[in-house]
Amino acid sequence: MELRVLVHAPRGRDAAVVKGVLEHHHMALVCEAPQELLLRMDEGAAAAIVTEKALFEGDLIETLVSWLVMQPSWSDFPFIVLATRHPGPRADNAVQALHSLGNVILLERPLNAETLASAADAAVRARGRQYATRQHLQEISRTRTEVESLNSQLEARILDRTRELASANDRLMKEIAERERAQAALTQVQKMEAIGRLTGGIAHDFNNLLHVINMNLELVSMYAKEEKVKPVVERAKSAARRGAKLTGQLLSFARNQSLLPRLTRVNDLLVGMKDLLEISAGPGVAVEMELCDTATAVVVDASQLEMAVINLAVNSRDAMPTGGTLKISTRARHHDAVGDSALEPGDYVVLSVTDTGGGIPAQLLTKVFDPFFTTKPVGSGTGLGLSQVYGFAQQSGGLAFVRSEMESGTTVEMHFPAAPADAPVSEEAVEPAVHRKAAHAHNILVVEDDADVRRVIVECLGLIGYSVSEAPNGTQGLAAMAVSRPDLLVVDYAMPDMTGAEVISKAREMWRDLPVILATGYADMAAVERLAGKPAILRKPFDITTLGDAVAGALDGVAQRPVTAGA
Repeated sequence: MELRVLVHAPRGRDAAVVKGVLEHHHMALVCEAPQELLLRMDEGAAAAIVTEKALFEGDLIETLVSWLVMQPSWSDFPFIVLATRHPGPRADNAVQALHSLGNVILLERPLNAETLASAADAAVRARGRQYATRQHLQEISRTRTEVESLNSQLEARILDRTRELASANDRLMKEIAERERAQAALTQVQKMEAIGRLTGGIAHDFNNLLHVINMNLELVSMYAKEEKVKPVVERAKSAARRGAKLTGQLLSFARNQSLLPRLTRVNDLLVGMKDLLEISAGPGVAVEMELCDTATAVVVDASQLEMAVINLAVNSRDAMPTGGTLKISTRARHHDAVGDSALEPGDYVVLSVTDTGGGIPAQLLTKVFDPFFTTKPVGSGTGLGLSQVYGFAQQSGGLAFVRSEMESGTTVEMHFPAAPADAPVSEEAVEPAVHRKAAHAHNILVVEDDADVRRVIVECLGLIGYSVSEAPNGTQGLAAMAVSRPDLLVVDYAMPDMTGAEVISKAREMWRDLPVILATGYADMAAVERLAGKPAILRKPFDITTLGDAVAGALDGVAQRPVTAGA
């Protein structure tokens, strides 16, 4: 269809003659009316043969010019105009009209058939080249579209890959930062562990010194004849007891003290540690206590409770770098399982520690009890203080809660189940020295590595009336027991060659029913129970009365054995 030749020669036999000349080589289509010519041109054609008279009839030439303006850029539609011979030049308007058609071949009549056929062949070939150009341009356009599509896909893939690489890089940086934070936290924990070990060692040695001082003061009190000496000794013993309490707190910090729950009056404990709290809080923080009038007896480990309160006081101090107020309060509370159901129904004693610091952001409140979580810079804390508080409260049958408002302060509450109000408190009471004499001369073996401590224990036991032998370490103690069985073994826990628990274990391999007293300022109770069961514990520093009571209780029902020379 696109290679057909349109013929518009409405007068006479011109159309039939032209068609007859062309139909041997080309497809010729006669268009009787101008509208049909335009319609066929829209459908597609290689060229149009139009007589000059038909071209200038009506508005055909203007219509054709309008059609040519709308043709695509590759198209230059050819016209063959059959003109009548003129004796002179054509009018200017006729020439301009023919030029406006663009690609025009003007043939004047009369003309022979070969000339017309040759002109038609040339027009069709030219139109074929235009169609080839159109196809080439279409291929270029398709290729461009494909290239643009591929380019868009490539850019999208590059963008996706870039996002993946950025995401992987972010994850890697987060992992590196988390690893660095974990390493810094581990370093801090190791540092705190080293500090704890150092503190524990110093406190242990200081505890032994206090023990020697305390028992020698009792001996001075016993030997002194003048009454005016006794008040001086009592004052010295009171100072020694305060020192013993301080070393107990240091041992608790170092986690070297054997901690056991006991009935404790919370208010009395807080009053007794106010001086320590003021030192822990620092000079810029005012410590206030608001203690309730009702009974505040709970069954907890007093040393752990002290450490929990000190941890909270230190945290509050760090939250108030420019100073402020630290308020410690207690109150009784009855919980009936309505509201915070995490607590069992019953009566509770609530211990609150409140500061006036900057507060904790709301999004961090759920994390403050997590181990190793801290808002302090690396190196300034382990993140274990509040987790120890929470764990202690939970192990004691209660819970810990935290409330905070930015720029208003933070309150940490510990809820402990209340003990009966009339229950006795198992606090160490200061009793007058009553030194009981031994009913029988039992043989006691004392194993203690500290010479001063060993000497004063041996002297006090001899003063009470027992027959006492001694050994400076576990190896010599076991050798002495292999020669002669003692009626009672008094052994220290921390010794250089073997622990007291190991000595007890080996001694009971010899005699399963051997009574034992473990005298120590601290002990790993898990290791003791694993190796030696549950021996009687005598906590250093102790006085002669406590020592005598412990020995008498351990020897109760034990028959006297003869003392051999090897003992």
